[in-house]
Amino acid sequence: MQPLQFPPRLLMGPGPINCYPSVLQAMSTQLVGQYDPTMTSYMDEVMALYRQVFHTQNQQTFLIDGTSRAGIEASLVSVLEPGDRVLVPIFGRFGHLLTEIAERADAEVHTIEVPWGEVFDPQQIEEAIKRVQPKVLAIVQGDTSTTMLQPLNDIGGICRAHDVLLYTDATASIGGNPFDMDAWQIDAVSVGLQKCLGGPSGSAPVSYNDRFVAAVRKRHHVEAGIRDAHHTESVGSRIRSNYFDLGMIMDYWGEERLNHHTEAATMLFGSRQCAVELLREGQDAVIARHQLAGNAMLKGIQAMGLKPYGDLSNKMSNVVGVTIPDNVDGEKVRHDMLNIFNIEIGTSFGPLKGKVWRIGTMGYNARQDAVLHTLQSLETVLRGQGFALPNGEGVDTAMAVYSSAKESASAQKASL
Repeated sequence: MQPLQFPPRLLMGPGPINCYPSVLQAMSTQLVGQYDPTMTSYMDEVMALYRQVFHTQNQQTFLIDGTSRAGIEASLVSVLEPGDRVLVPIFGRFGHLLTEIAERADAEVHTIEVPWGEVFDPQQIEEAIKRVQPKVLAIVQGDTSTTMLQPLNDIGGICRAHDVLLYTDATASIGGNPFDMDAWQIDAVSVGLQKCLGGPSGSAPVSYNDRFVAAVRKRHHVEAGIRDAHHTESVGSRIRSNYFDLGMIMDYWGEERLNHHTEAATMLFGSRQCAVELLREGQDAVIARHQLAGNAMLKGIQAMGLKPYGDLSNKMSNVVGVTIPDNVDGEKVRHDMLNIFNIEIGTSFGPLKGKVWRIGTMGYNARQDAVLHTLQSLETVLRGQGFALPNGEGVDTAMAVYSSAKESASAQKASL
């Protein structure tokens, strides 16, 4: 058997993306025992780092071992008892995912929808909350299927006013777009590493405030094999998943260190380094870098005569949807981009399948050379299909966006 060998792909789709080299290096660190003081000290450090990432003071901030979907499932299955009402506003594929997971928890699920490419007005959500009176509002912040970013800054206050718990999946948006958990009054959040955080899929950072934790703790359970005399049974129904039982996972990450699973140490090392990279560069600087790369990609796409998809006023900074022209074979373009230029771009799902390309600028790949290389390669492939477009305008326009940003930064620095 030969060692693993992959082509040198530039991952410019909606995720996953190429990892920061320092993250890959961190993940090659040798293991220690899961209760080794060095290991538990790094677990505590990871909790502290992700409090900064989420802008929260929540004690219960830690990792779920699994992909971003594991974080979603742990959050919903642990807070929703059979029959609980949950409201899911759907504006893309991942709202449907939240709906399915809540249904599998035997919740009474209510949904509201807007056309793909749009987002919700807070009033729409409040009206639905008044009508449904849910225990939980579950909503996606950024949905890569549509490239839309749902504003959340007013939703938390609405939920508090109606005594509703607010959970959000911010996997696609965290790191590249603003997220302020405490200021926005968000009760629960889960994310993944494989987008703007610049890591691999496989670990799900989460954070829960006291309101959410209290709802989960009503269902607190300790396994018989590790139960001590001071442990008491829950007053609520037992959480149906053992692996995703947040009460037990909180006991594992807490001072008692009750055994629940063997921590995925390699993923913890990678998760830690993702947070370190974000905080070392500075969250505002990273968001600005994503905004610049995303804007350069968008302007370049438009200069090529291609039409962006959706309401651009609510677009995520880190991914742009591109409407595939009628006379272009969208899958052949993706095939040639991958097999000729080693660049991956994405298609979409559901009603957008085969109608939209999704081009990401995330994490390590939110940089000028990646943007320019992608635009130049896309132009070459499109020209090969006979699509008429201005020669070099995409790259030239993107370069102008970067040049303008550098001039503005230099002028601002000179004025200080």
